[in-house]
Amino acid sequence: MKILLDTHIWLWGFADTKRLPARIAKALDAADNELWLSPISVWEVELLIEAGRLRLKADPQRWIANALDASRLTEAPVTYEVAKESRRVGLAHQDPADRFIAATASVYDLVLATVDERLLAGKGFRTLGD
Repeated sequence: MKILLDTHIWLWGFADTKRLPARIAKALDAADNELWLSPISVWEVELLIEAGRLRLKADPQRWIANALDASRLTEAPVTYEVAKESRRVGLAHQDPADRFIAATASVYDLVLATVDERLLAGKGFRTLGD
């Protein structure tokens, strides 16, 4: 399975694995699954840090670099098609990060690993939820 990590799943998977639901943890650990990450998640982490909603013990730039280097992640490029799909995915809200991440799952035929209820209720992409 090709799995796109939602931002919080990427954070928890690297720094707080106890927060991962068992089904998602098992999927992330399976060697035959491909793990993907959108650059939007890196952008979202930066925004959370700037807003004071996320605090890291290490320097944010160093933490992000370490988290990316330590993971077996494939980058899911933000393309014109992803941008267009971000307006077509079935989400009841307009959060740009969620829209781009859902669109990425749709365009690249990835299963989105998330526990975000708003994304789990979305249409036009597959999810691997709780």
